[in-house]
Amino acid sequence: MTSPSHPSGTDRIAEVARGLDVEIVVNVQGDEPEIEPETIDGLIERLQSHDDDMATAATLFPAGTDVNDPNLVKVVTGLDGRAIYFSRSVIPHLRDKASGNSAAYYLHLGIYAYRRRFLLDFASWKPTPLEMTEKLEQLRALEHGRSIFVLKTSRATHGIDTPEQYAEFVTRYKNKDNC
Repeated sequence: MTSPSHPSGTDRIAEVARGLDVEIVVNVQGDEPEIEPETIDGLIERLQSHDDDMATAATLFPAGTDVNDPNLVKVVTGLDGRAIYFSRSVIPHLRDKASGNSAAYYLHLGIYAYRRRFLLDFASWKPTPLEMTEKLEQLRALEHGRSIFVLKTSRATHGIDTPEQYAEFVTRYKNKDNC
């Protein structure tokens, strides 16, 4: 068990990473039990081949999913695939619906891969204003000017943020075993 005084899950992961002799640490969050192995591999491969500080994953918002739901974190990226911002609000905001131009909405998935040295730096920083406002720890990295690559995947996993989502997971899990 890690210290209960940590302000975020990433700080807890850093506590564990202090005792590891590895270059890359992967955190699959407990509320994302259906992350696909290909996503994990993709994040590791990215950090092995590029100089990003950390990497995470996102997918296009699935049809029928409410982009306004604050439990579903949105991410926007630059043309280079690196995160510009994460939010519980709808981003990007479509100002001119009549123009027919709009960027896609991406759903952030609860997985991170970090360089160990970055993770230890991250844990030495105090929570930042945007992080505390949105309750999204990855904003601490962005506020410190660090690089987060966003791997775009073609399939959304089912995060568990509400009792209803947990019930849906249990149903999927039981049905999977019956196949």
